[in-house]
Amino acid sequence: MLFCMSIQKDARLPPLSTSERTSSGKGAQWQAKPASRLLRTKGADASGYLSTWPAHITSQVARQKTPSSGANEHHGFSDEFGGPVSKPRFLEQLECFLRRELTSLDMLSPKLQERKLQAYREVFDYFIENFKTYKPLLSAIKNEYDITLAYLQEQIRELEPLRAQLVLLSEQCEKKVLGLREQERTEIRALKQERQHLQQVTESTREQQRALQTQVYHLEKELAAQYLQYREECDARKLLIANISSMSCSPEEKPNMEHDCDKEQSEDPVKVKLALKVCREGLSKAQVELNRLHAEYGDVVPRRDWENLDSMYRENLLKLETLQTDFDQMKAEYDTLLDVHRQVSLQRDSLQNDLEVFRETSTPRPCWEQCADVLGGRERCSEIFEGQPSKKRLEILLEEQNSMGLDQKEFFTGLGASNDVPIYLRYEGQLKNLRLKKADVLRIIKDIWREKACEAEKTDDSSDLKEFLHQYLQRQHGEQAGQWAYSLLDSIKCNLKDDFICLFYDILTDKVDESLYHGQTQLLSHLLKVLIQSDSAESGSLTASEFREALRMAFPLKKDQDLEELVVAAQSELEASGGGFAYQRLYSEDADGKHGEFLGLVKRQAMAERDHYINQLRTQLEGKGEVDLEDLRSAFTTIDPTLDSASLDWNLRKAFQTKDLHLHATLLDTEIALQRLSVANVSRAGPMTLPE
Repeated sequence: MLFCMSIQKDARLPPLSTSERTSSGKGAQWQAKPASRLLRTKGADASGYLSTWPAHITSQVARQKTPSSGANEHHGFSDEFGGPVSKPRFLEQLECFLRRELTSLDMLSPKLQERKLQAYREVFDYFIENFKTYKPLLSAIKNEYDITLAYLQEQIRELEPLRAQLVLLSEQCEKKVLGLREQERTEIRALKQERQHLQQVTESTREQQRALQTQVYHLEKELAAQYLQYREECDARKLLIANISSMSCSPEEKPNMEHDCDKEQSEDPVKVKLALKVCREGLSKAQVELNRLHAEYGDVVPRRDWENLDSMYRENLLKLETLQTDFDQMKAEYDTLLDVHRQVSLQRDSLQNDLEVFRETSTPRPCWEQCADVLGGRERCSEIFEGQPSKKRLEILLEEQNSMGLDQKEFFTGLGASNDVPIYLRYEGQLKNLRLKKADVLRIIKDIWREKACEAEKTDDSSDLKEFLHQYLQRQHGEQAGQWAYSLLDSIKCNLKDDFICLFYDILTDKVDESLYHGQTQLLSHLLKVLIQSDSAESGSLTASEFREALRMAFPLKKDQDLEELVVAAQSELEASGGGFAYQRLYSEDADGKHGEFLGLVKRQAMAERDHYINQLRTQLEGKGEVDLEDLRSAFTTIDPTLDSASLDWNLRKAFQTKDLHLHATLLDTEIALQRLSVANVSRAGPMTLPE
């Protein structure tokens, strides 16, 4: 810091005198001695004197520059000190040392530049060491250059991998560019070929068009010639007819004819011919204009029809938006109901488990609903037992049984032979009560269905169940048919809790259609047939996967959840947790003639599917108070597109209660039609259609 300040103060010094220059030269000589010892060579002066020239030469000495070689200037060996002034000994020693070091270097060495720099660095260090006054500044400058050079070398060393990556990336990009250019060349070549092909097609099309235009031109000329020939022939025929008429007319008409002929002859033939030519030209122009209008406006829709279609489109679009909004709302409500149903199902299962626990731990309660048949129906049973404790209900039941025992007679009174009475009950007088048991009722009903099926196969026609029951009792019991009819009906009423007996009674009283029974029978027989076919080993047992696949084959329209319920019911009934399914045991009956839980679930699912099918039909017919054949046919086709024509006609006959659909043209109340279909064996033929 002090050295810098001293230099700034003495920045402008006066010129030194000769003595001062001499003393200064001596000091420089004394300071340069250590460096001269290091640089001393064999040819150097042995005295050790080191000159400080040209420090003693004033600025007024003229310097005569001489041309120097490019190599010396490049290495710092300039000969600018020419003339009478020679180089200082120290400078010559430095140049000699530098020249010797550079000459000793291997020019083919990969680190040539670093060694050359090292030689120059050593010379510069010697130079700094011999100038003590400027040594700090020169050392700082040299250190800064060394630091900068080291930093730049470090940067180069760090950038060297990036350079390799850059070269690699450049090669990859060049390859990609070459690939893209090759691909573009291929595409351009294909497009050129396609363009040439299209040009050829266009040329051929134009040639065909010119040929067709030539044909049209010739055809037009031929048509004009034919039309002219036709007109001439027509005129000739008219003249011939006029001549024939004039020759065949009576004498009284001849004067009139002669007058007309004279009048016609009085007209100018040239004028008539000219008028005829003008008329023909006008007719030709009108025909051409008519053909042009027909060609240009043949496919044009009238504005009135377009406006009607546009208004209908807007109305349908508005209805579609309304229906879409309603559908979104209903879907949201449906999702909400599904969540609620899921929660309620969980609560129901929990309560069911609690109920089972309570049933196991507590005394079982009597099922008072079983007393409904004894008390005259469910409504009367609910009315009598409402609000009564169990003890009181038992007393009421005993009283009713005692009163029934007293009132029950050994004989039935016949209802007579009027048309209001069913044919199988048309008897008079006292008829003995045979007191048939439930087993007897089941046996008789099964025998009736079996004989009725045999009769239907023989005659290809099914009679009414009432008439067949009357014929059956007459054939089996003769004179006692009346007793059997009344006793059978009384026993049926007492056992309505049985599904099989209840279905027979409903068909007998026209509550449901007979096809419902046949549908259930065909459903169960079809399932058994599929199970037998799936049993390839004929072992009478199926695995769980085979049983599930057989159910899917027998009921292809059922959901996975329904099929899983059937599998669970079969496992519960057969007590087969993981083993085989003895499917024939599923068709066994108990002592009362009832099927197991599995077949009961099959029937219940079929009934639920029929109700859902009817509800879809009701939704399709919503808003129609009355329907005809076409309305109902269209509704069936919409909700069940795969329904065949025979099944569709059968459904229509059941709905309209007719055998010939062509003769039925009256309207029917929608609810009546749906009610008739709901009690018949109506089922879906194909999968459900999803709303768009």
